[in-house]
Amino acid sequence: MKRVEVKRFQGILEGQKKRLLESVQKTVDQDLTLPAEDLSDEVDLASNEVNQSIAFRLRDRERVLLQKIEDALDRIEQGEFGVCESCGEEIERKRLEARPVTTLCIGCKEEQEQKERAFA
Repeated sequence: MKRVEVKRFQGILEGQKKRLLESVQKTVDQDLTLPAEDLSDEVDLASNEVNQSIAFRLRDRERVLLQKIEDALDRIEQGEFGVCESCGEEIERKRLEARPVTTLCIGCKEEQEQKERAFA
C-alpha cells in the first residue's frame, strides 16, 4: 500500500478515535449523572437505571471499537496496516475504506464467519 494511502487511513482512524473520546466524555458529563429529583420516585429511578444500563452497553461497544482503532494505528506504526493477519495478503482498499480497523481480508473473514456458524 502506498504511503499516501496509509496516511489517509491514519487520518480517518484518528478522526474516529477523537469522535469516540468526545462521546465518552459527553457520557461522563451528562448521561451517567443521577439528578437528585430522580431519587424520589421509584418509577423515575427505574427508568433512569434502564437509561444508564443502555448507556453503559453503548460505551462498552465504543470501548471495544476504540481498542480496535488503537490496534490499527499500532499496525500503521509497525508498517503492517492493510495486511491480512491470517493469510498475509494485502487487504483490498475497498474493504479498508468500509472498515479501516479490519485485520482480515474478505476471504479470510468469510472463512472465519463460516467456522463461527458451524460451531454456533
